[in-house]
Amino acid sequence: MKRRNFIKNAAAAGSALYIVPSHVMGGVHVPPSDTLYMAGFGVGGRGGQVIKELGNTKKVKFVTLCDVDEVRAKDTFKAHPKAKKYKDFREVYDKHLNEIDAFMVATPDHNHATIALPFMKAKKHAYVEKPLTHNIAEARLMAKVAQENGIVTQMGNQGSSSDGARTTQEWIEAGVIGKVIKVDCWTNRPVWPQGTKGRPEGVPVPGTLDWDQWLGPAAFRPYNPAYLPFKWRGWWDFGTGALGDMGCHIMETPFRVLKLNYPTEAEASCTTVWSGDFVEADYSEACPPSSIVRLKFNTENHGDIALSWYDGGIMPDIPDGLQEGETIGDPGGGSIFYGEKGILITDAYSENPRILNAYKDKVGDFPTEKRLKRIDGAISGHYNNFVDGCLKGIETSSPFSYAGPLTETVLMGNLAIKAFQYKVLKPGKKIGDWDPYDYPGRKKIMWDGKNMRVTNYEKANEWINGSYRKGWELSS
Repeated sequence: MKRRNFIKNAAAAGSALYIVPSHVMGGVHVPPSDTLYMAGFGVGGRGGQVIKELGNTKKVKFVTLCDVDEVRAKDTFKAHPKAKKYKDFREVYDKHLNEIDAFMVATPDHNHATIALPFMKAKKHAYVEKPLTHNIAEARLMAKVAQENGIVTQMGNQGSSSDGARTTQEWIEAGVIGKVIKVDCWTNRPVWPQGTKGRPEGVPVPGTLDWDQWLGPAAFRPYNPAYLPFKWRGWWDFGTGALGDMGCHIMETPFRVLKLNYPTEAEASCTTVWSGDFVEADYSEACPPSSIVRLKFNTENHGDIALSWYDGGIMPDIPDGLQEGETIGDPGGGSIFYGEKGILITDAYSENPRILNAYKDKVGDFPTEKRLKRIDGAISGHYNNFVDGCLKGIETSSPFSYAGPLTETVLMGNLAIKAFQYKVLKPGKKIGDWDPYDYPGRKKIMWDGKNMRVTNYEKANEWINGSYRKGWELSS
């Protein structure tokens, strides 16, 4: 089926394909058995691990598996010999829609919404890897479609199901460290090449790869192994950089616990890349090697909060009172909550929350009761949480109603990074001259979250919606 016809038919078919009445389990479609029948999209690499974890629940049967690269997906294909195998997700929709209850998407970021939305409109439960989408408008749309269709959803930020996230929430809501003033978050990402020259020359496409399907809605560019299988994360056309990769993990607990909602402003500072001696590069198609992003929020319980993000080896300030043997975060990153009475630190994925020893005699009383329900199984529990949401109607840890706004916040940080990167030649200057560029986006970006608009830098509004190859436009 041609792409345009597929989108048109998918939008029209949504309500007609809902088999179980919407009043079941309070409006959530619960499959009429103890088995969840699923389709998987992007099942090599990270997606293969997601498929494995979902299978480990012993409650999931995969009807179809879809991947554009049969070599990358071969182990997953081998592990599920009875599942039908495809390269084109549209074939799954055309041939198997009535055979599945839910689906999983773990493709590169730029294909998340393109694949997920038609199935969501057909009222299929959705598990989508982080970040939920490639741009802010897609995140807003995914949350809207999920709500309208009453489906169970889960984003793949596994730390949201952890005990650490819940312990941190209980401590902060109990006032252990007092009102929170600021939060620092950081990661060791990128762990792939980033800040490199754009658009490498094309080479022959491997016969086992459907490059056109891999590109999906992205503008055409010739195949090069500089993008695959993992390095696409460092290119704006396909990925969302270090912040997009880890922000939905590390910023998740601050966002939830402090009820941050939309930021009011964002600004960034990034590494300058040089293409020669005293020659500043213009590699704006690639995410920068490292960045700092500063976001501001206004909250009901804590007032104004500043959240700073650091990546690419840049670290936040070492907190006052850090004692010998104490660490901030873990090798993958972490978060530091600065409260009026003390400092709380977590590792990446919200693990191992602790109060710095220097403040333990100053903080409030620790809650003795585990007020928030725990999810068994640590990280594996995140997948079981989704499956039980589909089969039993329980609440999931990271539904799109929550994951959508979280993703918007992360991508708002990326919008500030793009603004910082954006440069124009000064009059009379040429590439290779000393100091040839103006940087009109290097300012505080003021954000009207409700209306999804930058109010003080019009150029940035071009990046909110992204762009789509002809024939791959999204249907709202």
